[in-house]
Amino acid sequence: MDLKYKRVLLKLSGESLMGDQSFGIDSKMLGHYARQIKSIVDCGVELAVVIGGGNIYRGLQAKESGIERVQGDYMGMLATCINGLALQGALEHIGMYTRLISAVEMLQIAEPYIRRRAIRHLEKGRVVIFSAGTGSPYFTTDSAAALRANEINADVILKGTRVDGIYSADPEKDPNATKFDNLSFSEVISQNLNIMDMTAFTMCQENNLPIVVFDIGEDSNLVDIVKGVHVGTLVA
Repeated sequence: MDLKYKRVLLKLSGESLMGDQSFGIDSKMLGHYARQIKSIVDCGVELAVVIGGGNIYRGLQAKESGIERVQGDYMGMLATCINGLALQGALEHIGMYTRLISAVEMLQIAEPYIRRRAIRHLEKGRVVIFSAGTGSPYFTTDSAAALRANEINADVILKGTRVDGIYSADPEKDPNATKFDNLSFSEVISQNLNIMDMTAFTMCQENNLPIVVFDIGEDSNLVDIVKGVHVGTLVA
């Protein structure tokens, strides 16, 4: 099968895992993610995943509870490990081979991050789940996604969201928001479109790594994107 993108980093938000709940992991959403991932790995895509932890804990909320920023960020990293374990379990339940890799050492749960080993897993057809962000506070999981995507020489970052691309304003709040099909990195900056934090975005810009923002809720989207069908918004 002809694929436009052979090695992909998929960035998923932790919040999406909540489904209709206000907290935690919805088993229906977890199953949906797993089936979506299987569909593109079955096409021959080498896939790495970075998943956020906002469904369990957000480091930026820490201030309100009197927890210092660094401490809160480490708590957020642990939340991504919980989500990584859940996604690993869901993928293995449907017959996928996976490796959970953590930027913070926890040997009983996950492999430590070693770049060459991670690439070898991808070459062998295993889904690699990167957890614990970059391993350092003050960096988001967007930054972790941009960093890992560049390190493993990914062809693209696919950012799964609840909306079908990048809009001029929040389409859930502004009915007049217009959708963009294609954007350059400089247009995203000049129009102040908030698709990733600036650290992550700049890293993609400097390394010419394209980003596709798309609706993860639509079943066929992932397969369509890797085959070259235009879905969502392409930033390149």
